[in-house]
Parts: sequence; C-alpha cells; structure tokens
Amino acid sequence: MSTYARGTAPGPGDRRRSGCAGFLLLPFTLAGRVYRPTRAGRSVDPQIERAQVARTAIGFVATAWLLYAYPLRESAGSVVQDKLLDMLISAGLLMVLVSIALAAFVWGARPPGPAFYRARLRGPLTALGSLFGTAVLLALVGPAGDLMRLDSFGAAGVVISLLVGCAYLFALPFGLASAVLCVHHSFRAADVHEVLPPLLAPVLVWAMCALQVFDGPPVAAPWSVRLLFLAGPPLSVTALSAWELRRLRVRYGITVRGALGR
Repeated sequence: MSTYARGTAPGPGDRRRSGCAGFLLLPFTLAGRVYRPTRAGRSVDPQIERAQVARTAIGFVATAWLLYAYPLRESAGSVVQDKLLDMLISAGLLMVLVSIALAAFVWGARPPGPAFYRARLRGPLTALGSLFGTAVLLALVGPAGDLMRLDSFGAAGVVISLLVGCAYLFALPFGLASAVLCVHHSFRAADVHEVLPPLLAPVLVWAMCALQVFDGPPVAAPWSVRLLFLAGPPLSVTALSAWELRRLRVRYGITVRGALGR
C-alpha cells in the first residue's frame, strides 16, 4: 500500500520540490524520450541493457577520476568550450555515418525488406534531426554565437538576449545528454532492426576515437594513461557489440543475414 493510501499526501512544499526537480531534469528527461527506441515488438534483452548501462557508468566514473587525478592543461572554461566544439564536430560526423549505414542496410536488404524497413525510419530520423537541431542551436546561441550579443539594439534586444540565454541554458544539458544517448542507443537504430545497434556502435565510437587522436588531452596525464582512455572506449564497445550479436543469434535466432533476407 502506498503512503497516499494512508492519508499522507504530499504537502505544498513536497510538490514544489518535486516540481523544481522535474523542471531541472526536463532536458535529460526529454533527451531520454527522443533517443530511446520505442518500436513495439522488438526483442529486448535485459542482460544486454544492463551491460550497456554498466559500461556507460564505468566510462563516466573513469572520466571523473581522470579529471580529478591529473591537473588540467588549460582553464576549466576552455576545457568546456573545447568539449562543446568536439560535440558539434562529433554530431556532424555521427549523423553522416548513421545516415550512410541506415541507407546501406535498407537498400541492401532483399525485397520486401527495403519497403518494410523504410517504414521504421521515423525513430532514427527523429534522433538525427534532434541532434542536428541542438548542435546548430548551441553553435548560434553559445558564448561565441552572434545571437548572444543583441543588447545593443535596445530593450527589444535585451529581451531577445534573455530568451536566447534561456534557450541556451536548456539546450546545453539537453545537448550533453544527447551526445551520450545518441551513441548509447545508436540513434534509435533498434527501431529499424535489432542487429543495427551492435553494428553501428563500434563504428561510431571508433570514429570519435579518431577525432580525439588529433585533439590534445584535457589533462596532463602520462602517455600510458592517455592511451588507455583513448583505446578503452572503442575496444570495450566493440567487445560488447560482438557479445550482443552472439547473444541475439543464440537466444533469439536474430542474425545479420536473416535481417537482410539472405
């Protein structure tokens, strides 16, 4: 029996705290709804989901430890700005790769596969469009964007600047959550077919790793530590994807050849 059944309904203070927390978490909640696959009837393996969540959590903890254990090579503001720029570049690269991969999968399937899979592209297209729109918005209204400097146009400019600032404060956490969830859920590729996420995830992470090779590390860590943090994510994602494909084949009879009708 819930506490509400016992007559202990939340008071105004509890509702205000809940409403405030819900408002602060709104960008993350919305990102979860946009990037989480929603196709009915798809095979969902709890073991695979738990392994993916565990790998993502370990990555966050390891990154936090790296930033705590070693001094930053530049100011915290510069690091954040560089990461935002990396996110924009990665977003563009990931959108191109995912678009090519989805097109190749749909058109590479034997009839009636192409028509069948095209009807399922709404989810991935929603994720791609959302990430693209967020990246453009952050580029326009960020600290370096022209839309943040409209106060010279009088009262109307000040009002517009405030509205743009509010949009930035919402888009920033939404964009950060999008950068994580779009890779975690492989742009909702499971809405098209279950084999696509484990096929796409290694490609996306290795592409991001290639970008980081040409980018200086944010902390003054030894080369062995930097190499570990550079190669660890793509290697772990590749191993997890191989295990996921094997589990789909052994437990559910889902294979890449079967998905393509071959």
